[in-house]
Amino acid sequence: MTTVSLKSPAGKWVMVSTILASAMAFIDGTALNVVLPALQKSLNASGTDLFWILNAYLLMLASLMLIGGSLGDKLGRKKVFMVGISLFLMGSAACGFSGSVIVLVVCRIIQGIGGALMIPGSLSLISASINQEEKGKAIGTWSAFTTIIMMAGPILGGALADAGLWRYIFFINLPIGVIALLMLWLKVDEKIDDHADHTIDYPGAIAITLGLASLTFGFLRAPAVGWQSWHSYGPLIAGIVLLIIFIIIQRKSKHPMMPLQLFNNLTFSGANLLSFFLYAGLGAGMLFLSLNFVQIQGYSQLQSGLTFLPFTLLIITIARFAGSLADKYGPRLFLIFGPAVAGTGLFMLSFIKQTEGPSAYWTTFFPGILVFGLGMSFTVAPLTTTVMSSADALLSGVASGINNAVTRIAAVFANAIFGALAVLFFSGALAEQVRSIKLDNTKREVVMAQAINLGGARVPPGLFARDQEQVKKAYRQSFISAYRNIMRISGTLGLIGGLMGFAFVRNVAIKKAGE
Repeated sequence: MTTVSLKSPAGKWVMVSTILASAMAFIDGTALNVVLPALQKSLNASGTDLFWILNAYLLMLASLMLIGGSLGDKLGRKKVFMVGISLFLMGSAACGFSGSVIVLVVCRIIQGIGGALMIPGSLSLISASINQEEKGKAIGTWSAFTTIIMMAGPILGGALADAGLWRYIFFINLPIGVIALLMLWLKVDEKIDDHADHTIDYPGAIAITLGLASLTFGFLRAPAVGWQSWHSYGPLIAGIVLLIIFIIIQRKSKHPMMPLQLFNNLTFSGANLLSFFLYAGLGAGMLFLSLNFVQIQGYSQLQSGLTFLPFTLLIITIARFAGSLADKYGPRLFLIFGPAVAGTGLFMLSFIKQTEGPSAYWTTFFPGILVFGLGMSFTVAPLTTTVMSSADALLSGVASGINNAVTRIAAVFANAIFGALAVLFFSGALAEQVRSIKLDNTKREVVMAQAINLGGARVPPGLFARDQEQVKKAYRQSFISAYRNIMRISGTLGLIGGLMGFAFVRNVAIKKAGE
């Protein structure tokens, strides 16, 4: 299969089209966090509803990502990529017109199906199209631009939410997606490997889809029904059993969708473990930081988005450079210290309590965001390059699908587990705070019932003015307490990611097919 230079017109069209298509998914992922308060108010959504709006999309991504990557390798990367973009566009348009939480959740599921075909396709197309010696630089470029777009999402989301236009977070995908489709159709050649196995592993596809869906659903149900309920542990057990069945199928299948020999490479396995821990910490940290800015610290949603601008600038200046350095010197040191520095930044952010608002940003949140951004800037490109380079070129779609599935499962895990923990931490802190307020048992129960809404908790009607102020203060202090604990756990996950880099990642060149 012919590859092209990164500097050639064909190489540039591949890069631009894949970056544009990926941008839609990344904008949705980060901008949605910022507009959640406006969305919650507009649709009268509870805290649990918000997690489902986030996780319905992630549920489909996690369940279908491996299939998306495998189909691209077997049926044609460009073809599957374009189908994914088209589905994502349909889902985005439907999300923008949603009038209720239930409709929005269903439309997010459609988005997720499209994303599962689209996201692994971008890296797979780059890996299959660009020359081997430029692959690290190409993936570094993709990582830099998509991360810049990802971090620009909160700024865009904040501006639209403050203007009462949160629905345009979804509508903005339409022109981006159409342009990407036209570029792919007119300027990018189809990439089908001549020696690839084109037989689809239907039993494996069914087992992995149901297994990941069950596992993810169990995590999502736990915050609402508790870990003791069969609604949570039943799907978790079923998911584990189905994943074991999937592994057995892959061992025996003549046409496995996920060749298990990929995991014989410790660097590939370690990079995916690193991805899981780092992105679980990243997802939870970003979500609760955004909620803290708007609901507790008094930032507007635009101001909340702008707080991540230093992060974006660091990615612009460092990520591509870090990818080139990793090509030259190997990724190991970057994948040890990068996640550890990012985790340290999350720890720093955990110590911030009630501030004076945006005017105090530079002396409160800025140092932690700076350290956090520095760590991620030295991690994203080397990590992606390591995953793609440690797999055979013929399996680039599967390798990308595995890594993307791992990061999405990490995000679901973080949202579900940390969502449940946050409500637990908030409730415990609130119970302590309420004891000092003179309320009868009925009013105390009504006040405590708002704990499920976290920072969006509303003071119940019927309280005296003095009690209302005390309850408001109790809600703020309880959220800050929960936020502190969540950020410290997130920071710990970043440090564990660095340990995974130390334990497993090696600077060993992997021989590619055809070499």
